[in-house]
Amino acid sequence: MAVHIRLRRTGRSKKPAYRVVVADSRAARDGRFIEIIGHYNPLTTPPTIDIKLDKASEWIKKGAQPSNTVRTLLLRAGAARG
Repeated sequence: MAVHIRLRRTGRSKKPAYRVVVADSRAARDGRFIEIIGHYNPLTTPPTIDIKLDKASEWIKKGAQPSNTVRTLLLRAGAARG
């Protein structure tokens, strides 16, 4: 089972907000997930990034692969590069 850390869209039409979730790679974008590890709201100024870095690093150590967008958000949130 390949596990990914990715965004799950929430919010209304034209007003997106996202949850950062750990999910099986075969699950649909807004489908089943294992754990919510944060939130991202691109509509605020500046965009709100609230990610539990300790949980994210635990999942990455277990082999979860962050998506390109989540990798960028983790770096903005203060995760160490590596």
